[in-house]
Amino acid sequence: METISGLSNWRLIIRREENGITVLRALTCDKKAVLPDELFGLPVRALEDHALAAGAKPAEGEEVLVLGGTENGDWDNRKITELTLPRFLRQFGNYAFMNLRSMETLRLYDDLSSVGSAGFMNCRSFSRLELRRSAPQQGPALAALVKSLQQELDVTILETDGSILRLIFPEYIESYTENNAAHHFELKIMGGGYAYHSVFRDKTLSLSDYDALWPAYLAQEHNEDSALRLAFSRLRCPIGLSERAEERYAAYLRENIGRALSAVLQEKDMQGLRMLLDLGSFATETLDAALRESRSLQMTEATAILLEKRRTHPAAGRMKTFEL
Repeated sequence: METISGLSNWRLIIRREENGITVLRALTCDKKAVLPDELFGLPVRALEDHALAAGAKPAEGEEVLVLGGTENGDWDNRKITELTLPRFLRQFGNYAFMNLRSMETLRLYDDLSSVGSAGFMNCRSFSRLELRRSAPQQGPALAALVKSLQQELDVTILETDGSILRLIFPEYIESYTENNAAHHFELKIMGGGYAYHSVFRDKTLSLSDYDALWPAYLAQEHNEDSALRLAFSRLRCPIGLSERAEERYAAYLRENIGRALSAVLQEKDMQGLRMLLDLGSFATETLDAALRESRSLQMTEATAILLEKRRTHPAAGRMKTFEL
């Protein structure tokens, strides 16, 4: 077994090919794990079926030990919480990440073109995708991943010019029910998130198409917290946001300002707090509730911001009266 250095600890089984490396199996003891971009001067281009799946059967190939520092416990991929995929990765196979039950965040580049079936089976914690563009134009990775998943996905896209786009793709549920009389199964789709996962045309996402889904999403059965995150994220990172869509999202946040303020306070998001307070004037009770929460969280800066808002902007619904 050959030993090399890297950013994380890995026990790899690989296959060298003319144009790069295929990883047949990968096992780590790190919670925050980074797969190597290259091995032996060749780019890592593919992950085979079950490559990182927890409990996968061994595979035959060349064994490589990658040392990235002190071992952090048992060699068990179930403990991975954050995973960064190789820069030159183009595909992964079926069940590639199956049973990574602790994985919350996946990072990769926008060149991924082929996604195997059931790649994230039993990845119940997976909710955040960080995608880095390798060129100004969209690559196929976002469409390939979002269309293969049903759970809510919080996507951060790092553009080549340094700008950031954040999008929420809400959850939906597919279920099959047996129709005994007709001797077939019927597919039922529940939740308003299905249209968001299917909004791609020729593997490309149009932000105007994405924003156009908002009224219909609110009209369907949907998760209110997910809707709050979606509207907040679009206003926070307004790339490609039209004035009409901006007002729709802002109106929703104003209608749910109490929950929105609580959410940014829990995240200790000062920039987000200022953005919400710039949306207008709010009822005294709403600001008072936010003040109580900021004080209970011992957030001095947030408390000062809220006090200033209360002092300089008379809250909606609180009218002065005068007696003659």
